[in-house]
Amino acid sequence: MRALLAVLDDAVAAQLRADAAVASCGEPGPVSGQAARDCGDASSAFLHLRARLRVLPLTDPDLVQAQAYAGRLLDYDQWMVHQSVNLAFTAHPDARTEAARLQLNGLGRPADDLRRLRDTLKSEEGAP
Repeated sequence: MRALLAVLDDAVAAQLRADAAVASCGEPGPVSGQAARDCGDASSAFLHLRARLRVLPLTDPDLVQAQAYAGRLLDYDQWMVHQSVNLAFTAHPDARTEAARLQLNGLGRPADDLRRLRDTLKSEEGAP
């Protein structure tokens, strides 16, 4: 469980940076190159976290289920970062794309779900 919690702690930390990067893609006006770099860093971080998560040698069925759920949430985070960059730096801007881009304000509920999963596992680890 400790190894899983270590990955989840790192994932929650990565989400904070990614959340800000995604939100910066949705700010009015031109999107900065720094936003693209931040999204690239976030995407890379999620890819590495997903790889770390995948190789954990878990056998407890509840932990295996938590591992799979965390993987799906990390996949969503990476997808959201990718989509944010696509909207912010589209080659063919139009009113619909711009309207969608302006709706970006972070990673959303799945990020909260990953934090809750981490917090639940931490509380279970500390329980007698």
